[in-house]
Amino acid sequence: MELRPYQEEAKNAVFEQWEQGNKKTLLVLPTGTGKTIVFAKIAKQCTRQWDRTLILAHRGELLSQAADKIHKATGLNCAVEKAEESCLGSWFRITVGSVQSLMREKRLSQFPQDYFSKIIIDEAHHSISDSYQKILRHFYDADVLGVTATPDRGDMKNLGQVFDSLAYEYTLPQAIREGYLSPIKAMTIPLKLDLTGVSTQAGDFKASDIDTALDPYLEAIAEEMTKYCSDRKTVVFLPLIKTSQKFRNILNSKGFNAAEVNGDSEDRVQVLTDFENGKYNVLCNSMLLTEGWDCPDVDCVIVLRPTKVRGLYCQMVGRGTRLAPNKDHLLLLDFLWHTERHELCRPAHLICENEEVARKMTENLESAACPTNIEEAEQKASEDVVTQREKALAKQLSEMKKRKRKLVDPLQFEMSIQAEDLSSYVPAFGWEMSPPSQKQVQTLEKLGIFPDEIDNAGKAQKLLERLDKRRNAGLTTPKQIRFLESKGFRHVGTWQFEAAKNLINRIAANNWNIPHDIMPSEYIPLSAGGR
Repeated sequence: MELRPYQEEAKNAVFEQWEQGNKKTLLVLPTGTGKTIVFAKIAKQCTRQWDRTLILAHRGELLSQAADKIHKATGLNCAVEKAEESCLGSWFRITVGSVQSLMREKRLSQFPQDYFSKIIIDEAHHSISDSYQKILRHFYDADVLGVTATPDRGDMKNLGQVFDSLAYEYTLPQAIREGYLSPIKAMTIPLKLDLTGVSTQAGDFKASDIDTALDPYLEAIAEEMTKYCSDRKTVVFLPLIKTSQKFRNILNSKGFNAAEVNGDSEDRVQVLTDFENGKYNVLCNSMLLTEGWDCPDVDCVIVLRPTKVRGLYCQMVGRGTRLAPNKDHLLLLDFLWHTERHELCRPAHLICENEEVARKMTENLESAACPTNIEEAEQKASEDVVTQREKALAKQLSEMKKRKRKLVDPLQFEMSIQAEDLSSYVPAFGWEMSPPSQKQVQTLEKLGIFPDEIDNAGKAQKLLERLDKRRNAGLTTPKQIRFLESKGFRHVGTWQFEAAKNLINRIAANNWNIPHDIMPSEYIPLSAGGR
């Protein structure tokens, strides 16, 4: 099984981190992009080095899937550490292990502390818990890889307490653009669901309270679904089993062929098989299908279990992002959830790094009257936010551009190149939070960035990486940006290097005055030669 280009890059990046001494590193891949295949190949390479590798998961189904994928991808079999099964004495060098079993003191103490030299944690957002930490402390010298879908900034800061670095991240937009995941169209249904009375438990909305708040709207939601889902294969996530069962019955009364599955369903395997084979066109569940279940031709997802946790939201939507024949996009139906604060995950949070952009995108989607491609919606929201920011920061930017210095302020540079990821960056890992190194400061100054306002090494590193990419792409330098924007030209950061160079040469030839045929505030270079 050959790895895709990004999977090969991810695998190599993990080994590079381990070789550099970052013993605990993260790999971030969206649902549906083959994270199991990647860590299967990593485990195989470890086996070639005679390392013993432990793959940890919190559910039996995930262990079985990991073992199955490893066998299909590499031809290697796995030992099992779960319930009555033990890997001790096995000659297989890869073990799939249940956290619930291995965390027990009596069981853990049977293993020498150097028994496993590599540990891979599937669904790494769970690794913060005491059970995982107990196992990691026992095998304290092992190299650790955590694999997770896109976490939010809060999750990443938490994971930053466990892991030393982020080896590789492949984003949802990248996967869609490169044709590995289905495009997503979001549609906001003009049905207001009030969550103001819902309390919080363990950092998320309390399921029983959501259930009470949701119940009066089930009939209306089902009615809306008849307009959009009658010819689609739909998965619906609900807060509690009884609500899931009730909603199934309502849907069937509206003409759907709906089924329901939950953790107690004795016929679960049969129901899932029947849904996959087309016997049902809607599958209702109470959070059962968030991890480890794949049905690629699902082309509609409805989240009726509102959440504050971005990782969970991504997992739910991820049930519909895989590619399938005759499927040109995933339809994500959203509702006008009313909460007291901006804390609810919406379609915008699948793609937006910045909360300000997410709010604007949500606002734009709510006013749209048809399904909207989320990449296009994010681009429009980003442009709207940049425009709003420029107005709000106009005075500050104006002062920066007039400063008697040859270096560019980081804020001016970020605004000029329209880099939301840089302007909203928050350090997560320990090294990122430390002050910039002397080498970073000197390099930034050499490249034209005023470094005094950069207070952490992570931001300095991000800026240096961006400057390197821009140089390779033939885009403007900070010094070009500084000079031309001081003359009134706008968004010089989006220009080509040669276009800026030619314009500066024209200005220099005109005794450092703007040529009469050029209006700086309206000027757009049409080519490398300007206009």
